[in-house]
Amino acid sequence: MSKRNSQAAKTAARERLRQERERQAKRAKVRRQLIVAASVVGVLAAAGGIGWAVVQANKPAHWEAAKKDKLVKPANTTGTDGTTIVLGKSSAKKTLVMYEDPRCPVCADFEQAVGPTVQKDLDAGKFRIQYVGATFLDKNLTGEGSRNALSALGAALNVSPEAFLDYKSALYSKKWHPDETTDKFKDDAYLIRIADTVPALKGNTAFQKAVKDGTYDRWALEESKTFDRDGISATPTLKMDGKTLTGPDGETAPMTVAAFNTALEAALKG
Repeated sequence: MSKRNSQAAKTAARERLRQERERQAKRAKVRRQLIVAASVVGVLAAAGGIGWAVVQANKPAHWEAAKKDKLVKPANTTGTDGTTIVLGKSSAKKTLVMYEDPRCPVCADFEQAVGPTVQKDLDAGKFRIQYVGATFLDKNLTGEGSRNALSALGAALNVSPEAFLDYKSALYSKKWHPDETTDKFKDDAYLIRIADTVPALKGNTAFQKAVKDGTYDRWALEESKTFDRDGISATPTLKMDGKTLTGPDGETAPMTVAAFNTALEAALKG
């Protein structure tokens, strides 16, 4: 090979190497740009995610927002906010005030043991019942089952007083009432399943829609304020003529039929 050809070959090789380095440099630059772009997108996405989380965290919870909902009063109620629920024969001379929280296990025990007797006496006209729904267990145990069940009770009351009483009995029944720490009443589908055991509510699309839509959520919040205003500290609490009906211990509600009958007889005479 001549010196000229050798030199030309070397020059061509150096040119090819230069071009290859330029291509590599361009590829590296593109990679850096892509990495930077991806990093910027990631940061923006993270910032957006954080921003979204902040917005969500600052949104009022459902029941907080429900305080501003339009108040819909169930039928068969009275009072400014529809929070007075009085059931029974108008000819009855006495009124038994019952304070109950839907999640309360002691209320469930009372209803299972004494509820049928209370219903029998109500039907006989011995007294009327003023029901006051409480939701304090949602605060004490966390959750929303008390409020959600009370809202569903409002939907049942809108159907009829009988539907309300039958549904209340079903909610407290041994089959359906959950442990107080299990917030099953927060589930609309579960409340509707229970309602399907009540003839007046079974397949009742208006009732079901009211439960799903939370039609009486605001009302449930207003109803529970009565319990708070009355200064009641435990459920169930029974009162007649302002006096508390108690069992043999003189402190808690009568939890047997015999104890209830004794307390009721004294209250009716008083």
